[in-house]
Amino acid sequence: MTFQVAQDKGIALRRSLLNQARRVVVKVGSAVLTTGTGLNHHVLENLARELTFLRDSGREVILVSSGAVASGRKKLGLDNRVLRMREKQAAAAVGQASLMRCYEDLFEHYEQKVAQVLLTHDDLSHRDRYLNIRNTMSTLFEWGILPIINENDTVSVKELRFGDNDTLGAMVTNLIDADVFICLTDVDGLYTGNPCTNPEARRVHTVAEVNEEVENMAGNICGSALGTGGMRSKILAAKMVAARGGCSFIGPGREPGILQNLFAGEPVGTFFLPKPRRLASRKHWIAYTLRPKGFLVLDDGACRALLENGKSLLPSGIREVKGKFKVGDPVHCLNASGRAIAAGLVNYNSVDIEKIHGRHTTEIEEILGFKDSDEVVHRDNLVKF
Repeated sequence: MTFQVAQDKGIALRRSLLNQARRVVVKVGSAVLTTGTGLNHHVLENLARELTFLRDSGREVILVSSGAVASGRKKLGLDNRVLRMREKQAAAAVGQASLMRCYEDLFEHYEQKVAQVLLTHDDLSHRDRYLNIRNTMSTLFEWGILPIINENDTVSVKELRFGDNDTLGAMVTNLIDADVFICLTDVDGLYTGNPCTNPEARRVHTVAEVNEEVENMAGNICGSALGTGGMRSKILAAKMVAARGGCSFIGPGREPGILQNLFAGEPVGTFFLPKPRRLASRKHWIAYTLRPKGFLVLDDGACRALLENGKSLLPSGIREVKGKFKVGDPVHCLNASGRAIAAGLVNYNSVDIEKIHGRHTTEIEEILGFKDSDEVVHRDNLVKF
């Protein structure tokens, strides 16, 4: 398996990267923070102690925390019955206040002030708001405050899908140029097979690159509240962080001293190495923060031009247009098998691309009555996956 790094070499690499890390994002999910009756206060106390350890070691820390819905359930006496979406949102509104009060009380013991930041994906998809959030985070760091981030579940239906806080954590990591993204969950790492059914399954200590083989390992979990989608979102989050030059970690959030053990270089959990070539901030935003408004299916020649030669996308290489989108909207470029190979911002809307796809650039003005650009997506606005 070419994605793995030999254990001794991997431990040395993680020690080196963690020793250099000065800004850390820690994400903790509901599977760790909650029990069947509400918040797990023992875990929360340990988390506050661990994050204080990171702060006292001279690092800046952000916490991305789930748990609002579970906290609201407890406070409202909703037990474990299935909630409708509007009930989840109402429970989150009640529970978020209790969750933050709990964090305030715990961190006060360590003389650490905290701040609540609630975000939606829409906040991050607008470049000006994206930059404003980054400025706010920088100010909080200057004031010595630990930001606690959660999705604004009360107003955003899509954000309640399981695992979305993994994506949010990765986006925040890249937003503030953090060095490490730590994902604490109820499994002790990524495995080569399902350890419940495969006696030869082994934990992967270090992942050099998140490729298709690694993504397909998402189902290799045992005795966890996570489904395949939950682990997959964590792997893809690590991929997002690696593209921006950061490293990631997936490990057991209920294990006492887990962060101290990690930063001491112990072989805990699974560590994901950064990509050698760091993707520029704006291009990373295009590829991993913006959601595609449509899709362009390309022929083999166009795929090679984009992936191997770094070329712009011309109309002649487009075979099919999917979705409705405007000029400047984000799209994903697909190969013949439907796999996304690149993301970009279009120079023409979907209606016009329908008219010019498969045609030469010299024909654009004749077909449309105008020509704003030779390229459907210019290489400056194009990012390959």
